[in-house]
Amino acid sequence: MKRLLLVSNSTLHGSGYLDHCAEEIKSFLGNTIKKVLFVPFARPGGISHDVYTSKASERYAELGYELIGLHTFDDPKKAVEEAEAMFIGGGNTFVLLGGLQEAGIIELIREKIENGMPYIGTSAGSNVACPTIMTTNDMPVKQLNNFNAINVFPYQINAHYLDPDPNSTHKGETRETRLKEYMVFNETPIIGLREGCMVHVEGEKMLLKGSTGARIFKRGHDPMEISPVCEIKI
Repeated sequence: MKRLLLVSNSTLHGSGYLDHCAEEIKSFLGNTIKKVLFVPFARPGGISHDVYTSKASERYAELGYELIGLHTFDDPKKAVEEAEAMFIGGGNTFVLLGGLQEAGIIELIREKIENGMPYIGTSAGSNVACPTIMTTNDMPVKQLNNFNAINVFPYQINAHYLDPDPNSTHKGETRETRLKEYMVFNETPIIGLREGCMVHVEGEKMLLKGSTGARIFKRGHDPMEISPVCEIKI
């Protein structure tokens, strides 16, 4: 049975790293899983994989799990094959997908998830669970072969979804406008996840959880608002 926990953001205003979803992570992983494979590929530039993994592993240790960075293995495919669970953190989605493509592990991750491996993603890590990364907010700082992602979640996600601010003097396009532009050319619906919310998938059942709501974009329909906790049906 497919099991996913797709979180909009790793840090919520007023709290620390993964604090707002810590209890959901513990409940999701349970007591039988001991080790989690971490993919740190989303952080470009000055933040090294070691630094990112150290931050994530400290937080997971507080939750009772050992987290190990994929970059520390000589054979990444073998590491994925043997993983009990996987966590992919946030950063730049183009950089992340490029790292997954270069490691040649996208199909293998998909197969593991389809066979029941628990998968946790935050921000970019949630984006790559979708069919493509075409609804990410990130700049395409890295050239990719294509935008196709792991494709274990049937819809597109827009993490960190922002509502239009009626008091703003900004005259550029809103997030809603950009997502509506996507829907002109694409059929796959989008879930705009506000910071503080997440999607929990167990098999065919999808629940919206967290402290904030989400917005559904579907071709031919007005955007629809949903609030946690509720079952997502699109």
